[in-house]
Amino acid sequence: MNRRALLVSLSRSAKSAGLTLMLVRHGGRHDVYSCGELIIVIPRHREINERTARGIIAEVDEYLGRTN
Repeated sequence: MNRRALLVSLSRSAKSAGLTLMLVRHGGRHDVYSCGELIIVIPRHREINERTARGIIAEVDEYLGRTN
């Protein structure tokens, strides 16, 4: 999955729940974002492994109380 698409997806999910996805800090290989109380670590690669991206999305959905 494209990194930008993942961030857009997470941002939309957060916005629909009344939260914002905020960058906490840049790292060498990962960026750290926050969505409410949840801390999200996202790799700094142009393409992110599908399994990793699905795991990140599932973690955010679980935090927001959504089920697939």
